[in-house]
Amino acid sequence: MRGKLLFIAGAAVGYVLGARAGRERYDQIKAAAAQAWQSPSVQKQVHAVEDFVSEKVGEFPETAYITVKKLVVQANRRRREARAPYPSPAAEAAIRAGDGRSDTSS
Repeated sequence: MRGKLLFIAGAAVGYVLGARAGRERYDQIKAAAAQAWQSPSVQKQVHAVEDFVSEKVGEFPETAYITVKKLVVQANRRRREARAPYPSPAAEAAIRAGDGRSDTSS
């Protein structure tokens, strides 16, 4: 209960302080962010990341295909294993008897 009251009080204080700052402060923050984004050093890094991504995207379709193919093969193997019949104890005994082995000990 105390935590909820502290949260509500903090939200109320934040709202009041935010409302006092108003639209003017918001516009100042927005202009500063735009100026930082347009700076040459930031744009240099943005272009470096774009180049890196464009190089790696060429490898993505092949990697995705290989990964999906492995998953499909694995799923099919599991499905076949799940459908494989398990021999009953009587069938196992008959198989062993046909091999010349028996479960009975003398």
